[in-house]
Amino acid sequence: MTRAPHDSIPEIALDWHRDGRGAVLATVLETWGSAPRAAGSQLAVSGEAEIMGSVSGGCVEGAVVAEALEALADGRPRLMSFGVSDDEAFAVGLACGGTIRVLVEPVGAALPEPLLAGLVEARAARRPVALMVHPERWERRLAGVEEPAVASRLRSDRSGMEEDGWFIGLHNPPLRLVVVGAVHIAQPLVQMARLAGYDPVLIDPRAAFGSAARFPGERILEDWPDEAMAALDPDSRTAVVTLTHDPKLDDPAILATLATPAFYLGCLGSTRTHAKRLDRLRAAGVAEPDIARIHAPVGLDIGAKTPAEIAVSVLAQITQVLRQG
Repeated sequence: MTRAPHDSIPEIALDWHRDGRGAVLATVLETWGSAPRAAGSQLAVSGEAEIMGSVSGGCVEGAVVAEALEALADGRPRLMSFGVSDDEAFAVGLACGGTIRVLVEPVGAALPEPLLAGLVEARAARRPVALMVHPERWERRLAGVEEPAVASRLRSDRSGMEEDGWFIGLHNPPLRLVVVGAVHIAQPLVQMARLAGYDPVLIDPRAAFGSAARFPGERILEDWPDEAMAALDPDSRTAVVTLTHDPKLDDPAILATLATPAFYLGCLGSTRTHAKRLDRLRAAGVAEPDIARIHAPVGLDIGAKTPAEIAVSVLAQITQVLRQG
């Protein structure tokens, strides 16, 4: 997946720095009260006052840009705090009163280029990583899932300050949704998934189903599901949904998914259909802990009837599993 510019802040800052334009990374460390951007949100500023991303809005953003240019000139990082009352909030970009704390780091002088390059490399490899900063000691390092505090925050997508004074800035891989079966439910599902921040991929070897006319602009793989899944290599940021009702297509996809750390596997079909599916999977040697990973009938029970309503229930269940486990 190619990240959109607003999701490519570290990459853009590194490019600006290497191009000789200079670059500063501003990161929201903490918020209290109302704030339009959560902890971990970033803004890149070049020496030519180009910007990408956001840390707030209104006067706050303007003040951060001005401070970033000064930081680029003197090479020193700094912490900025903004606190406003309810009456002043709208003017500075807050919905109502609140406080935010922003870290401003010039790349190269304060934020080492190799550290930023390592972050960009991890992001390109879809490797969950955190850029950790201790604002009092100005120490910085990259950390992964081997650190409990980082692993816990990665699961909940929640950057923030730790009690020991370290800020954990998360960089989770983009979410992916693999849909097996280019059927009518898949049409609204891939559209909704994209709006929710997922990169959807369709798998269907039947050309009449997985056509560009039915799914304009979508990535469609016409390989058999087990081959396609092997190429996609689902990771812990991947959800998989099977929709064909055809064991020749669904079962290989299910077996391939169960061999991966995909965080969600949902399968369309009635209770009777699923019972037959489980019989086949057990006969194939699938263990009960893996059987328990399957969500079927797929989606939350909200009484959905139409393809779009079923898509809503599926995406809601995927979100529930992602955020609540």
